[in-house]
This record gives sequence, structure tokens and C-alpha cells, in this order.
Amino acid sequence: MSELARQIERYLEELARGGASPHTVAAYAADLRQFLEFLSPPETAPPKPQAVDLLMLREWLAALYRMRLAAVTIRRKLAAVRGLYRFLLREGVVRVNVGRLVRTPKAPQKLPEVMTPEQVNTLIDGVAAGKLERPFPARDRAIFELLYGCGVRVSELAGLNLEDVDRTERWLRVRGKGRKERQVPLPGQAAGALERYLAQRPVVREERAVFLNHRGQRLTARGIRGIVKLYATFISGDPSIHPHSFRHAYATHLLADGADLRAIQELLGHARLSTTQKYTQVSLTGLMAVYDKAHPKA
Repeated sequence: MSELARQIERYLEELARGGASPHTVAAYAADLRQFLEFLSPPETAPPKPQAVDLLMLREWLAALYRMRLAAVTIRRKLAAVRGLYRFLLREGVVRVNVGRLVRTPKAPQKLPEVMTPEQVNTLIDGVAAGKLERPFPARDRAIFELLYGCGVRVSELAGLNLEDVDRTERWLRVRGKGRKERQVPLPGQAAGALERYLAQRPVVREERAVFLNHRGQRLTARGIRGIVKLYATFISGDPSIHPHSFRHAYATHLLADGADLRAIQELLGHARLSTTQKYTQVSLTGLMAVYDKAHPKA
């Protein structure tokens, strides 16, 4: 194994130990493997980490552009290389983070598609009506109520344990990205749906997950996505609706009703306010649509 390959393995192990999600580790592993392959032409050993320079990085980025990759994909690959060299700089392997010497490609600002409150309520009411015969209707309704009522990520919902639910004070303790914990209010309808489900939830020894699958094991994020897609297709005729759609709706509807942007940032668990600010644009776009439709001078 070359020195660069060995350092990449060390970096990925450090990421995993630091609490990075398995998805992030897998994505960075694939990106860095591709980076290593680019620097390793046939029958040629890759350079040592210290020998990778600005010219090599520019050639690598040019190759990515020739592959017609999206700007957001190239940004992620560059972030993986920067993360690797930040780690190597901290470890004293290199003297400079060469990844910081190249400019980050600009990604087009794409606003998320957001359901209206009426669309969300129609979908959740359809789940509650039981029109779709399902083995665990109370569980399924609680999933939808928590996704919209609490704005949690699908991974956070799947990771909820029984001890994370404060049923008296109506709070949820959720573990977000990087294992950061935060508290999220549990509103009335979501609390009621959760109570009805927990009253029916099978008692499975040593299984602390709130949401269980048909085998009595923790329901995975993939399982939740499948449930959401099934109901969305059947009730709304829209298979593109996914768990994150409810998180977008949660933030946008809070902002439209006057909630403070900083408060929404805390509720969503965003590390940066700039991440939350995209919902300001969504809200403004909605206001302009209302203006164009209703104002006589539009």
C-alpha cells in the first residue's frame, strides 16, 4: 500500500471515530479512492502526500469537469480532499493544505420544492383515515406527524429511543449530524399520535427504538422512506415526496407564520445560519407568487 493510500485509510478511520455518519464516510471513501486512482496511472505509484501540488489538483478538477459531473458533486469531492489534507496538516505529515489553494466551484442555488400547509394536511389526514390497509397504521401516522410536527431528519427519527421522549413535558431529544444532541418540542397532534402508537407498540426486550419494523427491530431510515413514498403515491399521487419534504415544509411554514430565523436554526439543528436562510428565499418566492396572482397592479 502506498503512503497516500495509507494516509487516506487513517483519515477515514478518524472520521468514523469522530462521529461522522456512515453515509459521509462512505461518500468520502469513494471520492478519495477516485482521487488516488487519478494520481496512479497504470504501472505508476501515486505521489507521496507531500508531493501533491496545485497543478495536480487543477488537472484532477479538470478531469472531473470533463466527466460532466454536477458542481455539487465536484464540491463534495474537493471537500473530501481538503478534509484529508486538513487531517494530514494536523498530524504533521504535510506543511500546507493544498486543497485550500483551489477555488471551490460555484453551485447553482436550487430552492427546495415545498408542500403547502393544505397539501401536508391532506396527506397526513389521508394517513390517519386508514384508506391504505397497513399492518401498523398507528405507527405510520406517528411517523408522518413527527416528520412534520418536529422537523426532524429521517435518520434522527429512525434513531429515536424510548428514553428520548419526554411525554410529560412534550420534548424529543434527537441526535443530529456529528452526534450532536438537541431538544425539539413535541406539538399536540404529534404527541397524540405518538401516544396512540406507543400504547400499541410491541414490548421487545432490549429493543429501545421508538419505531419498530414487522420483525420487532428498529425501523431503519430506508424503511421510513419506503413508508412515506408508499402513502405519498397512494394519497397524493406524488412519489417524489420524501421524509425531507416535511422538514422543508416545517421550516418554511414556521418562517411564513413569523418564527425567528435563529429559533428555526436551533429547531433544525443547523450548524450555520446560512443553511437555514435558504428558507427565506422559499418564503419570498411564495409571497411573490401570491402577489402576482392577487394584486391588481401585478
